[in-house]
Amino acid sequence: MKTMMKRGIALALPLALVFGATVAAPSQAADTEITWLIDNGQSNQDVAKALVTAYEKANPGNKVTVVLRPGGTDGDNLVKTKLATGSMEDVFTYNSGSLFQALAPTKNLLDMTSQPFMKNVLSGFYPVVSANKKIYGVPFGTASVGGILYNKKIYAKLKLKIPTTWDEFMANNKKIKAAGIDPVIQSYKETWTSQLFVLADYYNVQAAHPNFAADYTANKEKYAKNKTALRGFEYIEEIKKLNYFNRDYASTTYAQALDKLALGQGAHYPMATWAIPQIAAQQPANLEDVGFFAQPGPKASVNGVTVWVPSGTYIPAATKNAAAAAKFVGWLTSAKAVDVMNSVEGFAGGPYYIKAASIPNALPGAIQDVMKYFAKNATAPALEFVSPIKGPNLEKILVEVGLGITTAKKAAAAYDADVVKQAKQLGIKGW
Repeated sequence: MKTMMKRGIALALPLALVFGATVAAPSQAADTEITWLIDNGQSNQDVAKALVTAYEKANPGNKVTVVLRPGGTDGDNLVKTKLATGSMEDVFTYNSGSLFQALAPTKNLLDMTSQPFMKNVLSGFYPVVSANKKIYGVPFGTASVGGILYNKKIYAKLKLKIPTTWDEFMANNKKIKAAGIDPVIQSYKETWTSQLFVLADYYNVQAAHPNFAADYTANKEKYAKNKTALRGFEYIEEIKKLNYFNRDYASTTYAQALDKLALGQGAHYPMATWAIPQIAAQQPANLEDVGFFAQPGPKASVNGVTVWVPSGTYIPAATKNAAAAAKFVGWLTSAKAVDVMNSVEGFAGGPYYIKAASIPNALPGAIQDVMKYFAKNATAPALEFVSPIKGPNLEKILVEVGLGITTAKKAAAAYDADVVKQAKQLGIKGW
């Protein structure tokens, strides 16, 4: 995922930032000074700064140094290298689900199962940060939902209806193209953004094949052989053939794509709702021009959203500051921490997994759209949260489909081959 990382743009800035001004006394340094590794998305930086400021104010003498890492594959590799070499920061925030499993948690992370602060965490989060029946992380931020962000003004001008099937979606795209507007924005300059048409389609896959995740994990299902799962790859191929992408999609960045959408320079952007805080930061005057709908599938009667459970915050086994790290991680599960995150992001992408979490009264319109799917229970977790298998090269494979270098069928087969190595490394039966 970030990789679908979930909550921002990856700029690969190899530097450390210190947020907060409190300085611990030298004799207390070993117990009160810790480091925290996060990905360098701007919204993450803003949230981290606010959280650390509040934490240090509530805990005089404690100090947290925030270290930034790139997102995407580069970030994945850095996290694994730090853990393998014992050089990981005292606390780090990273994916839950399949990418968490790839960290060898029982070896590399501290067990949080018995920590008193775990009672603050909704039990629905436990499975995505657990291994061998032990819990290794707490949630960071909100859930996010994958689907289609769209420009409301374009829809109103062209009198378009929200599509609930793929055919309806493509009919809208045809009208949008005829009006001289880019129907679908893509941002292949940052390859991780290429994955949404496939990953956000998992709600439709699970609806048609309820046992897909288990069979996929057991090497009994393949994207290239399952017609429903293959559709996500075919969607990209279809849109490419009809020239519905923005002309500069190969060089467009994530941030530029969000600007295009908010400013009405494109009608649709397949993305997850972790983009909403970024839009609010970049184009605050146009935030309410952005709406959301579920990725359409084959049937109007099956219409729901794929949910990304929040990232996890973990403590490496090699830390020399376990007590101070646990104190900070525990504080992140508090109502106060949630209030701080709300004040920065305004309920970023979906619900929190913290029991004491409050919901702001004024939600962005796109998030109000999202909450309707939760209200009618039309949700399914992304595949990476119900299966430990996610190949590292999906984003690059899908870029090739979008550029017309390969076909959907060949790309799906390539991805099926891509996951084999990971499955074997995890020791999963059937591979």
